[in-house]
Amino acid sequence: MDREKQSLGTGYLTLESGEVFTGKLYGAPINGFGEVVFHTGMTGYQEVMTDPSFAGQIVTFTYPLIGNYGINEKDYEAAKPALTGMIVSELCTEPSHYESNMTLAQAAEAFGFPILAGIDTRTITKRVRQDGTVFGVISDQPMQVEEVVSLRYKHAKKSLVANVSRQQVERYPGTGEHVVLIDLGMKQSILDALLQEGCRVTVVPFDTSFAQINALAPDGLLFSNGPGDPEHLLAYCSEWRKAVEQYPTLGICLGHQVLALMYGGKTEKLAYGHRGSNHPVKDLMTGKVYMSSQNHGYVVKEESLDKRQLTVSYRNVNDGSVEGLRHISLPVFSVQFHPEAHPGPSDTSHIFHQFLQSMRVVGAKRYA
Repeated sequence: MDREKQSLGTGYLTLESGEVFTGKLYGAPINGFGEVVFHTGMTGYQEVMTDPSFAGQIVTFTYPLIGNYGINEKDYEAAKPALTGMIVSELCTEPSHYESNMTLAQAAEAFGFPILAGIDTRTITKRVRQDGTVFGVISDQPMQVEEVVSLRYKHAKKSLVANVSRQQVERYPGTGEHVVLIDLGMKQSILDALLQEGCRVTVVPFDTSFAQINALAPDGLLFSNGPGDPEHLLAYCSEWRKAVEQYPTLGICLGHQVLALMYGGKTEKLAYGHRGSNHPVKDLMTGKVYMSSQNHGYVVKEESLDKRQLTVSYRNVNDGSVEGLRHISLPVFSVQFHPEAHPGPSDTSHIFHQFLQSMRVVGAKRYA
């Protein structure tokens, strides 16, 4: 396969600082604008590509070769990507894997986003680590700084969760506990993990009311991952808290952050986020350290927590940030990392078992 035939020609990444990076364009022939972030995983680019949490972001892969095992039918986290572009050092256009049915460049073209290859991704990563939030545009011509800044203001007004959440209720059969999954930008792997445990799952839109949740008669609630600033969801927290105080609850990633908001906590943006498959977290109850998969740009501010209601259960080993919360008296807990681990290590899959156990204990008391 001729690599040059797959390329759209020369492309550019223009940062809001005015810095311009030149490479080869692949994928869809459109401009891609968003916050430039970096992901440190060595594998899992298909899961990253389709993870709704990357909505509105340009993802830079720090691993030097991306696309070498192609795209398959099994590893999608959503029906279509929500990211706005990819930046890679070397893009493999001749993948080798028995399940591959297209290249990453072909997937980008089909789904409608650009890939910029041949870039010094180390420099991009250093810029993000140094400057924090960085916005940029992938295009076939260098952009003016004013244009990038203008696009940033338009980007800030978007409701990212509303764009990626399901618009209607979806039901999945099972013989076990009934979980209502509030879709804030849910990864398919979270649903799969519940179904593998035999749960009956009802996936609902993010703005589903307490009365509507109550009418579904769940055994437990799960608030999913998702994109954007968690404090943009404050208007929904009072309704969600009513539900949380009635049913065993698990929050994952954005779901963890909104749980803190429900109880008066605050969140803040990290300097450059945690995105990768090798982030160590410590269980404060047992002292055990787990390797975890993470993808988030915001964290819960520990000093904002009402310690009479929520306590910190996990902490990031590298920077000390809050990685988990547990309610003092209710069967309610949350984790900042991804226990479904796609991509990444499955060290923390026991989180789902804890959630199932909490539903069974409450159910046994309810029907005793």
